[in-house]
Amino acid sequence: MMRDLVQFELSGVVSPETMRVVDNNADDYGISAAQRMESAGSVLAAAVRSECPASVLILCGTGNNGGDGFVCARHLAKEYSVKVIFTGEPKTPEARAAFSSLDGCPVELASSWSAEDFSADVIVDALLGTGASLPLKEPYASLVGLMNEAKGRVLACDMPTPGGRADRVIAFHLAKTEGAEVYSIGIPFGAEVFCGKGDLLSVPKKPAGAHKGWAGYVLVIGGGPYQGAPFLAGTAALRSGADVVRVAAPVDGFMPDLILERLPGNKVGKEHLTRLLALAENAGVVIAGPGLGADPESLEVASQVVSAAKRAVVDADLLRNPLPKAREQTIYTPHAGEFARVFCPVPEKLGERGIIVREAAKRAGGTVLLKGAVDVISDGSRVKFNRSGAPGMTTGGTGDVLSGVCGGLLARMDAFEAACAAVHAAGLAGELADEDTGDGLIATDLLRHLAYIVYKEK
Repeated sequence: MMRDLVQFELSGVVSPETMRVVDNNADDYGISAAQRMESAGSVLAAAVRSECPASVLILCGTGNNGGDGFVCARHLAKEYSVKVIFTGEPKTPEARAAFSSLDGCPVELASSWSAEDFSADVIVDALLGTGASLPLKEPYASLVGLMNEAKGRVLACDMPTPGGRADRVIAFHLAKTEGAEVYSIGIPFGAEVFCGKGDLLSVPKKPAGAHKGWAGYVLVIGGGPYQGAPFLAGTAALRSGADVVRVAAPVDGFMPDLILERLPGNKVGKEHLTRLLALAENAGVVIAGPGLGADPESLEVASQVVSAAKRAVVDADLLRNPLPKAREQTIYTPHAGEFARVFCPVPEKLGERGIIVREAAKRAGGTVLLKGAVDVISDGSRVKFNRSGAPGMTTGGTGDVLSGVCGGLLARMDAFEAACAAVHAAGLAGELADEDTGDGLIATDLLRHLAYIVYKEK
């Protein structure tokens, strides 16, 4: 199966955010951060050797980029005159271990410096990795200034420190900047194409001092023939981090955590359109379709609301042509039958499914999440697959939970990333619930685990 998916590998220059996901997903394959650091430092040392220097200066920050530099220094210690300038106590366990290992090496360590230190033949920039930006704080600004004025060759570790010059950029696994030399550090290919730990770590956390509403207002439109569906979706959106969720449905009911906008009658109809449009205007995300049914009037009203929304998740019976599309970003969550109704039959081979989902996303102008034993997610360019889940999740309502998780995460992150994190989290919640209940699993069992999986299990 894996060979069939090589066509979806990442290529070219990737964003630091994408690389962080891939890097952390490697943990799921048993390749730890310490192993990745050891490989990166070894690759960096080989690049330094190719310069044939007499002396080497390695500038190390406090993060894992600095840890790569410490490993590099250890590999070069007996071959060259090596000096390491470090800016402070390493912050991660891996970087601390790499720093401690230098106690047994003939390396000169210093936390202060002068211009004379920058006379080395090769300078390794391992100060700041992905996520750094200008203006630099001290001592980084001074170190970069001295490095830029130096005559020696500068080799950047993974990517240059912002504002720093680089004669060569030694990138690990994937390029994060143009012109980089890319070297393997043993990250499995699956870390790129399968959802995992890194996708969950990419979910933004609520900052200290956040006000009510920071994590989004979500509106769920559905219900009528299937009364529980919109409440499952709404509760899942809350468990996924949304601050306020309002359910607009022709359904009687009370759930203290949800705001119910009771729509008169027994179906979503034209008489509700004005009110629904007003609610959508104040919502960051609209989830439309759970329990809506196939009534043409209900579908037309829900479609109009989606088209007026900023962001939307389109699910269930609303997945039919013409597909509604939100103004900014849309996630579509079809199962195989719904996908066939809107696009085409789903092929058996996973690689072929990746191709048709990518084409479907291009046609829809949004992110498509095809649910199945292995889920397929695409935004029309990128394609990822998800293997989390359990047999018990075939029960009714789990799809409504997934649409709610997508909506809750879409309130705080972009569609493709939200869909990947949502489907992986929902699958893991299903696995935990399945351990307790087996074939007796019901959709609400997933709700007990969602928040922990998304925000606490790191």
